[in-house]
Amino acid sequence: MKNLLLKENADTTRPYEKCLLYGAESLTDAQLLAVIIRTGTKELSCLELAEKVLTLKTGREELLGLMSLTIPELMTIRGIGQVKAIQLKCVGELSKRLSTRRAANGLTFSDPGTIADYYMERLRHEEKENLFCLMLDTKFKLIGEERISTGTVNFAVVSVRDLFLAAMRHRAVQIILVHNHPSGDPQPSEADINITRRVQSAGEMMEIRLLDHIIVGDRCYVSFHESGLLSPGEEDGLS
Repeated sequence: MKNLLLKENADTTRPYEKCLLYGAESLTDAQLLAVIIRTGTKELSCLELAEKVLTLKTGREELLGLMSLTIPELMTIRGIGQVKAIQLKCVGELSKRLSTRRAANGLTFSDPGTIADYYMERLRHEEKENLFCLMLDTKFKLIGEERISTGTVNFAVVSVRDLFLAAMRHRAVQIILVHNHPSGDPQPSEADINITRRVQSAGEMMEIRLLDHIIVGDRCYVSFHESGLLSPGEEDGLS
C-alpha cells in the first residue's frame, strides 16, 4: 500500500524517484544529467542546472552539445564547479567509449559499412576534420592505425609523404583512408577526390594499395570503393 501511494504521488520531476519507479529509460536527458549533478544551488535545483548545461551550446536542449563543451565552458554555469564539470565530461567520454566498443564488435576491414560505423562513433563529435590511415596486411588484418592530420572545420591538410611513411613503418601492403566531415554531410569535395587520386597513384608506385577512402558524416558515409570513385585499373580488393 505504501509503495502504491508512493507511485501515485511521485513527483515525476524528481529523477531519483522516477528512476526507482519506472527505470532509467523513463528519464529525460535533463533528468539523467540531474542525477549526475546531484545537488543544486539556493537559486536552482539540480534539474534546472542540468537544463542549463543542455542549452549552453546552442540555446536549445541538446544532449550531443555536452560532448563538445569544455570544462571551463561548463564552469561558466553558476552551480557547476570543477568537480561537477569533470564528472559531466567523464560521463560524456564514457558514453562515447561504450558506443565505440559496440561498433568495434562488428568491425570487418573488408566491409566499408562496418568501418564507417566504428569511425562515426569515434569522430561524430569532432569539430575539425581528422584523417586516419588504416594499415592492413594481405588478409585484411589491421596492423596499424595513425592519425595523419587534423585540419580546420572543413579541410584536412594531408601529406602524402607522411601517409606512406606511416604505412611503411607498419609494413602495410594495403591501406584504407578514413576521415570525417564535421558538417555531417559525407559527400566528397573536389579536394577529397584529388587527394584520393594522389594517394592511389603514389600507392601503385610503392606497391601499397589504397583499398578505399571512407568519409563519415552524421550517421551516414560515402565509400569511394562502393561508389566507384577510385580511379579505374585497380583490382577489386574488397568484397
